[in-house]
Amino acid sequence: MKHFKTGLKIIATLLLISGVLGYFFLQSLAPIYKGDLELADLSSTVTVAYDATGVPHIEANNKKDAYTTLGYVHAQDRLWQMEVIRRIAPGRLSEIFGEKTLKTDVFFSGLGIEEAAALAIKELDTLSESYQLSQAYLNGINQFIANGPTPLEFYLVGVEKELYTLKDVYNVFGFMAFSFAIAHKTDPLLTSVKETLGPAYLAELEIPVGPETTLIKNHKTGSVNAGYAREIHALFDALPVAPFIGSNSWVVGADKTKNGKVILVNDPHIGFAQPAVWYQSHIKTPDYEMYGFNLALTPFSLLGHNREYAYGITMFENDDVDFYIEKNNPANAMEYRTPNGYQTYELREKRLRIKGRKDTVYQQKISRHGPIMNGLGAEFQEERPVAMQWIYTKLKSQLLTVSFDMSHASSLASFKEGASKLHAPGLNIMYGDAAGNIAWFATGTLYKYKDGVSSKLLLDGASGAHEIEEFLDFSENPQAVNPPWNYVYSANNQPDSIAGMLYPGYYLPEDRAKRIVNLLEAKNDITKEDMATMIYDVTSSVAPKIITDLSQAIVLDSLSEKEKQQLKRLQEWDGAYQKESVGATIYTRFVYEFLAGTYKDELKDHFTPFLKTRLHKKLLAVQAAKDASIWWDDMRTSGIQETKKMIVTNAFKSTLSFLENQLGSDSDTWTWSRVASVEYEHFLGKVPLLRKLFNVGPFKTVGGREVINNQLFHLDSTGVYKIMAGPSTRRIIDFSDVENSLGILPTGQSGNRMSPHYKDQAQQYLDGKFVKMMLNPEEIAASKNKLILQPKK
Repeated sequence: MKHFKTGLKIIATLLLISGVLGYFFLQSLAPIYKGDLELADLSSTVTVAYDATGVPHIEANNKKDAYTTLGYVHAQDRLWQMEVIRRIAPGRLSEIFGEKTLKTDVFFSGLGIEEAAALAIKELDTLSESYQLSQAYLNGINQFIANGPTPLEFYLVGVEKELYTLKDVYNVFGFMAFSFAIAHKTDPLLTSVKETLGPAYLAELEIPVGPETTLIKNHKTGSVNAGYAREIHALFDALPVAPFIGSNSWVVGADKTKNGKVILVNDPHIGFAQPAVWYQSHIKTPDYEMYGFNLALTPFSLLGHNREYAYGITMFENDDVDFYIEKNNPANAMEYRTPNGYQTYELREKRLRIKGRKDTVYQQKISRHGPIMNGLGAEFQEERPVAMQWIYTKLKSQLLTVSFDMSHASSLASFKEGASKLHAPGLNIMYGDAAGNIAWFATGTLYKYKDGVSSKLLLDGASGAHEIEEFLDFSENPQAVNPPWNYVYSANNQPDSIAGMLYPGYYLPEDRAKRIVNLLEAKNDITKEDMATMIYDVTSSVAPKIITDLSQAIVLDSLSEKEKQQLKRLQEWDGAYQKESVGATIYTRFVYEFLAGTYKDELKDHFTPFLKTRLHKKLLAVQAAKDASIWWDDMRTSGIQETKKMIVTNAFKSTLSFLENQLGSDSDTWTWSRVASVEYEHFLGKVPLLRKLFNVGPFKTVGGREVINNQLFHLDSTGVYKIMAGPSTRRIIDFSDVENSLGILPTGQSGNRMSPHYKDQAQQYLDGKFVKMMLNPEEIAASKNKLILQPKK
């Protein structure tokens, strides 16, 4: 017994020692926010004052020192995020995650992003300030790699750190650009509808934009298998970083604000993940200042402000990806038909390394339109070769110059000049300044086809009849500068006419746009506090109308008294997705049942990918208002012609039956908080044992789809809404009080698990609160955490 007790003591002591050693090891991996460090290639001392949320306020004597420091501090908070995101475009995820990411690697490596990056870098002016500061930023990252602690993820996954180059920066730009594109998720599906169901079905999916639809107003001074779409969604769902989705932004002119100064508001909608997508920093030198938000590995801020101007972005949603069906030479599969005869495919060989097994090598054909997509992980399951033409790789990328110019502008004119250089992805770039100017520029290279050519369908690559006829000058892009209505906005909705046409795209419905316009139009004494309330708004502008249109089709005599009570409850719902709302729960399930009753029998296995496109969102209000539709005839019931009344009544009954089975018989408990939740997922959090260590949440939250506080989830048969995207930051810059401008991140500033700023903003974000984006020198100087960087001797 004595020996047994002695053994237990030894084991307990060893466990205690291991725990202590483990604790100190983990603590050694934390970012350093205080103290003195030496950094090579600095010309003088740089001070980094960290505020209460971990934002570095960098004060340097010149921009080169500032950007070297930015690279270092960005890396110590986000190196793992940088490592993962740089691997997507060249297809290098499988080197660290093994065979499970091979399909993703094959797909992205074949898009031509790496080749576009090499071309763009080759043509850069190495003497330009943008190039020199980018290299300084990369130098800072690489010095952290050489001298700083290794993040925990590198140990867990077993990956060696590698130095970064400008090619990594451009690969991040390319991934960002592709995640904006929607065509690959929609065009194959629409082509399948046309080829399998016929033009009458397709015609009802071509959503008309009528005179009552909320458009962004211009104001200027001067037989393909639709399974491809399903596989594309699966690839994006499996990515270790978040894709870009949508966004809100509005800029209010001085004449509409209480204090007579411009207010800019922005909340880009991006897939939720941990760490948060944006990294905040504040740079100040004798001749430059910018409080910016950077993506991993991007030297220059895509969102930013200083005392003179502010800018933000939303997704334009223009169509910049087109698919072409090529025709091979029957006598030689290495040739394809063009209007000038047969042409030989370009061949690219790709070698992908896979952890735990030997490399895989594949060859890819490239036509004059772009890479042949057959076989790239997500397959076009047919024999015809399908090429993807993408404006991002078709034209030279100037994204490095664009981001530099926007973050270093000296005037509205110079800012516009920088924005005009963006060819892809299409962005709505919002601008406001201390002088009272407001502006919106829809950026990206736009183009026209011949009349009658639909870029939403697969095009004929052989005849030459479906080629781009004209690239439009930037002056024809949608834009508004100092409009007389005193505000500009974007909510990913359709802009007004461009060059005499409504430009094709994958725009979201008018829901958020309508709510934004209604709230802005209602006041001429707008304050920062008003904007803080508005950006957190959860009321749908169109749900009540949809409910009215559908309710009128319900056959009341077929409802029980209990069902009639629930219909009344739904009709009285104000459209607000609050935690305790029962109406939000009933409405969301009712929408699913209505869409399933309308489209599922025709689309069959493609109904689920259809629900993951923007198309069904655009269709919902239009379809609900119709009296007749070819889609309402259920193809599974021969001899019966279904009507709107039959479809809607059955959908409502099915809704109540489902909710009673899911949530119980007491409908007062069918609250939104029981079915909707959000969890910010780290890629390693997919491992059950690591979930609590790396993930943040889950949380109950407010908001729903297509409200200003946009909380995006997949609408499906489960009735459980796991929110997967939403505002990646909320920013409010008021030029009457610019030193007290407001911002917030969904989780925290740092991606390092050992940092106190890993998730310290999560609850404030969920509650609609903000933290100050500090510009005041005295407040910054009072920080208790200062990192002093000295030139290395």
